[in-house]
Amino acid sequence: MLFTSAGWADPNAVEVFPFPQPIQYTHHNDDYTVRVRVPGGAWQDLYEYSVAVDLDNPGARASMAYFNFDGTVEVMVQKNQGHFSSVAIRPTSRGIKTTVKDSAVYFKLSRPENLSIEFDQDRLHNLHLFTHAIRKNLPAEVKHATSSNEVGKGQDPDLNKPFVYFAPGVYKGEYHLKSNTTVYVDGSAVIQGPFIMDGVENVRILSDGLFDTAGDWQIKNSHNIVIDGPIFFNQVHGTMRCSNSTDLEENSIRTIGAGQWSDGLGHFACLRVTIDDSFIRTSDDCITLYNHRWNIWGDSRDFLVKNTTLWADVAHALMIGIHGNTPSAEHPTPEVIENGVFRNIDVLEHDEDDPDYQGAIGLMVGDDNLVRNLRFENWRIERIEEGKLFSLRVLFNKKYNTSPGRGIENIVLKDIAFSGLGATNPSLIVGFDKDRSVRNITLDNVTVAGKKITSPQKGILEIGPNVEGVTYK
Repeated sequence: MLFTSAGWADPNAVEVFPFPQPIQYTHHNDDYTVRVRVPGGAWQDLYEYSVAVDLDNPGARASMAYFNFDGTVEVMVQKNQGHFSSVAIRPTSRGIKTTVKDSAVYFKLSRPENLSIEFDQDRLHNLHLFTHAIRKNLPAEVKHATSSNEVGKGQDPDLNKPFVYFAPGVYKGEYHLKSNTTVYVDGSAVIQGPFIMDGVENVRILSDGLFDTAGDWQIKNSHNIVIDGPIFFNQVHGTMRCSNSTDLEENSIRTIGAGQWSDGLGHFACLRVTIDDSFIRTSDDCITLYNHRWNIWGDSRDFLVKNTTLWADVAHALMIGIHGNTPSAEHPTPEVIENGVFRNIDVLEHDEDDPDYQGAIGLMVGDDNLVRNLRFENWRIERIEEGKLFSLRVLFNKKYNTSPGRGIENIVLKDIAFSGLGATNPSLIVGFDKDRSVRNITLDNVTVAGKKITSPQKGILEIGPNVEGVTYK
């Protein structure tokens, strides 16, 4: 209990969000019954959404539920389809302890988490549980629905106001946001269309709600954009594409995609980007850093990615460098990707069948890009279905490149722990030629199945030609 000037108050609180009635039956998955309560309080039911996962397994439907809370809460997950012999809550680094009673699992949360709950190692029909702290100090006009009867058809808000409120309901359309705007999406709002930010600045998006088949958010030529809390599912293609934009904060973004080319958070020629506290499950690369493509030109620099969980059902957890500018008379300057820190990352899965594209950490550097000054630290890779732990390659990809990359230099991998589970190929470091090489790579406490990498080793690490300055610690 917490004593305040108003008296004794319980610091534990939970906020659940009724589903909009128009999708009451169309979006439900009955695999699980999920409930939440404050300790000693009444159980509250959550709506279990059906979400598509893993392009390699068409038709696979997992579940997703979400709520907000402060303090400590108790969660119950009941499995409704048959018996089970084991349950895992991932990332395992969270150390969440469970109690099993009959057909249900019980556990406590003392801080917001984004989790995968898996019975008998079934990762195609798992439960994704997404949580966030209860938001404070929202404008008075924000009134959360208290019953499903109050959650109906959404009325499009006035996007010209400085505060834009998507009230409970279902929305269809493409929403072009204006500068100097705060947008709040209610937890009982479902938006079936993307947000577009083109040439704007000073936009804040605070979302407790859902974006259903509403990926392909666009942030173009924009500055000072803050995004916090949206949940994306059933994406047709990618979640978000950012290009020629600066000072981006992408916080607590939860996305589950199984469409073709369903990249998660894509960045082209962006500067000063922070990604924090997110959960990204995709059937293409989870996070990408690129330069020139289409009508986009410029360098990428100053990235911070932290406290995030990545799950690549197909392709890479992180992909850097394949698209850039091959110098021409019109655009004579090659481009650079530099200055990035990627810290405290859990990779739940990496699966890539094509050897040319493997790597949970993938630097595939083409199109005269130079990639330098990147630091990867405190990563935990739980399983690689098929692929590599990391790939640092300067290459010419005939499908996507018009020239090889210029080089890779000054890369640190520190405290990287791969469980060794799955069908893995050796990690790879290789340059293209003597003028397009890989230089100054540090492997500091990089382990596979608990064993530190201290040199090239068959089945673990291969070092090709045009590589200099690999250091082991």
